Formats: sequence, C-alpha cells, structure tokens
Amino acid sequence: MAEKLMKYADAVAKYDPVFGLEVHVELSTNTKLFCPAHIEFGGEPNSQLTPVSLGLPGSLPVVNKTAMDYAVKLGLALHCQINEWSQFARKNYFYPDMPRDYQISQYDKPLNGEGYLDVELDDGSIFRVPIERAHVEDDAGKNTHLGGADGRIEGADHSLVDYNRAGVPLVEIVTKPIEGAGDRAPEVAGAYVRAIRDIVRSLGISHARMEQGNMRADVNVSLHAGPDTPLGTRSETKNVNTFKGIEKTLTYEIRRQAALLESGGEVLQETRHWDESTQTTAGGRVKTDANDYRYFPDPDLVMVHVTKDHIEELKAEMPEMPRERRARLKQEWDFTDRQMQDAVNADAVDLIEETVKAGATAAGARKWWLGEISREANSRGVTLQELPISAQDVADVEQLIAEGKLNDKLAKQTVSGVLAGEGGPAEVVKKHGYQVVSDDGALDAAVDQALKDNPDIVAKLKSGNMKPMGAIIGAVMRATKGQADAKAVNKIVMQRIAQ
Repeated sequence: MAEKLMKYADAVAKYDPVFGLEVHVELSTNTKLFCPAHIEFGGEPNSQLTPVSLGLPGSLPVVNKTAMDYAVKLGLALHCQINEWSQFARKNYFYPDMPRDYQISQYDKPLNGEGYLDVELDDGSIFRVPIERAHVEDDAGKNTHLGGADGRIEGADHSLVDYNRAGVPLVEIVTKPIEGAGDRAPEVAGAYVRAIRDIVRSLGISHARMEQGNMRADVNVSLHAGPDTPLGTRSETKNVNTFKGIEKTLTYEIRRQAALLESGGEVLQETRHWDESTQTTAGGRVKTDANDYRYFPDPDLVMVHVTKDHIEELKAEMPEMPRERRARLKQEWDFTDRQMQDAVNADAVDLIEETVKAGATAAGARKWWLGEISREANSRGVTLQELPISAQDVADVEQLIAEGKLNDKLAKQTVSGVLAGEGGPAEVVKKHGYQVVSDDGALDAAVDQALKDNPDIVAKLKSGNMKPMGAIIGAVMRATKGQADAKAVNKIVMQRIAQ
C-alpha cells in the first residue's frame, strides 16, 4: 500500500527538517585495512581473501599505514581535530556480509574528531555542515538477493555473499544534526556529498565511484515543530549511492513523516531503503542503537599513534582543495559566476580543464561540454565522463575550427560521429569528407546564385537592412551541403552589394 505523502511545500512550512548524513568512502589502497589481500573491483567473487579477512581462528590483523595516512588527509580537508591517539573497536552484529561476525571500526576514540565543511549551493551561497567525526573502519561484504522481483531481500528465496569487499578500508564521515536548511535541505545534502566526492578525488585517496559502491550515504531525517522544540524521531535510509537519490530520499522522507505526524501517527526509528524504480523509501528493521552493537576495544590491535610531526608532513602534501581550485580556474578562464556554477553542476570542471590543457580555449571547451555533449549525455542517461569522447577529441575539433577546416555545422557533425563510435575527429572527418569549401570560385558561384534567386533580399541588403543576411548565408550553406565558411560567405555578399 502506498504511503500517504504531504506536499513538500506544505511539509517544510509546517515542520522544520533536521537531517544527518553518514558518508562511507572506500579508500583506494592496494590492499585491505588489516591484511594483504588485494583490492580489485569486479574480481571473481570470493577470490580476494586471506585468513584475516575471513576471520579464521589464529589470524591477526595489522593496520594498513597508507589507509591511515589517507584518513588523516581527509580529516585535514574536513577541518577535523586530528587525534594523535585513536583506537579500533569491535562492532558486533550478526549479518552474513561479515564473516567474523564483527566489524573492526572506531567508536569513542576516532582518528578524526569534530570538523566542518562549507558547501556551495547552486545560487553561490555557502552552507556550513558540522561534522561529528570521520572514523576508519573495514567494509562489509556484498549480499546479492535472488528469487525476488527487484533484487531486494524482500521476496528473495536465497542470497549469495561475496566477501571480496570485506576488509576494504573506508572512512565513515558522520555529520552532527544539520539544522537551518529549511526547504533547501535536499539541495544542501546533495551539495555536501558532491563536495566530499570532489575532495577525496583531489586528494587521490578514493575513486569515489558511487555506482561501484566506492562511496555511499546513509540519510537520517527527522521533523520537529521548530528550533526550540525537541528533535523528532529519525529514520535512516541506508546505502543511497546516487546524488539525486540522496536528494530524493530527503524529499520523500520529509513528505512521508509530515503526513504521518499530521494524521496523528508515530514515526518509527527504523532503517529504510531507497527504491530507485518507485522513487520511494521502504521500511527495513527497527533501528539498532550503539549499545546494541556491544562495542569494546579490539584486543588484537594496539592504539594507533599519529605524531604531530607526521600530521604536519601529511599537511604539507595536501593539494589545492576543490573550492580554491574552482576559484582559481574561474579567474583564469574568465568565466562568470553563472558559467562556473553551470560547469560545476554538470560535473564538467575537470573535463574543461583537461580540454584547455590539450590546446582548446576555455570558452570553446565550455561550449562543447555544456552544449552538444551534455545534451547527448542527458539523452543517454549517462554522465559526461561515460561518453565515448575525450578532452583531446574536443580540443582536436576546436583546432580544426581554428584552422578553418571545419565550420560550426561540420564541427557538430564531427562531434556526433565521435559520440557514435566512428573514431576520433580526424577519422570522422576523413570518413564523411567533411571540409569547408574554401575555393573562391565555388563560393563565388554559390553566392551569385543565392543573390540571383533572392532579388528582394538583395534590395533590402543594398538599402542597409542586414537582417536578411542569414537567408543568403543559409542558401549558400544548402548549396554547399553545409561546407561553406559563413564568414567568407558574408564577406563575398558584402562585396557584391557594394558594387
């Protein structure tokens, strides 16, 4: 039965939404957090295992130093208090995705304590998200539920478990309750997770491919009457792995909980799951509190000591952060605030930068990535990065235009050919014979014929009315199958009407 929903505008007018995010970021180390098992996405199931990752008796964990260094760098980027001494604990639960029946995590003594992240919203305003901690833990395995209609555990008759992911190092970034966002709560959540994705990629510590599970978020939502009233009961939607999904989860839960409270119902403290196909959340299990996990210090691991000197060494290795980088690039590229924000929203900043490095102008790179190529990505339902066209391809097209070998129409056809898998720009141009007509005789003849066929337009042009010029250029383009140089055509026409 479909759950009752309140209109979003009515929900946020009556209730104040409070939300929290737990973002899980898998670290791109070569080996797992506590053993030398190799990490490779998409490997043969249950092939990347050691006695430690299987939790076999007598096996002992050893901390991966690179993973801890990566975690410190992330803590620095999130303005966290880096604790010199941190401790791993056993988090006990009985799910089939963790073979030893407990997860090695950090609880009351995390590596990274309180911090914050300032995120930029679509209108350029800044919202500060408070962070409670960013602790290190090993990931669980992956369950695949079979026999049901949609791959979820409900309705399945059996499950398969792949333990390759069990033991992969990750950092869980836990926010404090986020208040004051009002009706922009979904936007703030999406911008925050995007900002984390950009940071970890800039640091080079995670691939942050949400579709591969490298990065995912648990979304906590509650409602209360206002800032001076107690927080409401929260729901926790687990493992949402798209930016839009995070935003839509928040929107849906606000509408669902508002309708429930309005009808006199009670919000359950429970885990829920986002269903992309129905664009809804569904109840899972009653939420377990921290004391139910029976945390206690892991007796096989000593406390981790990160010295102040080592923290300073890692701080010195920190690259330029995304916000500072975007500000620099905006100035270098001479983009307006709106142009830069459009590039950010389209996730095209890296692609534009690569295209500029390959020889294109910033304006030209922006035109292609946010124009023809972006429209193609939207029609295919994929990201810009997933399309079969590279920054070098776009720069090559721009070079052909600059050399006068392609006009705008032929350039668009060339890009379409690249996107269709016909090869690079040079191959597409050669295959279709794309070439700007530069022969003076051929252009002269085409212009003369266009003027002869349109005497009324010629009269207007001679009288000083230049508005119909496009009709003449269009006629020449048709005659030359789109291969004429519009600037050259314009020049010849002006010479003719001056005679």
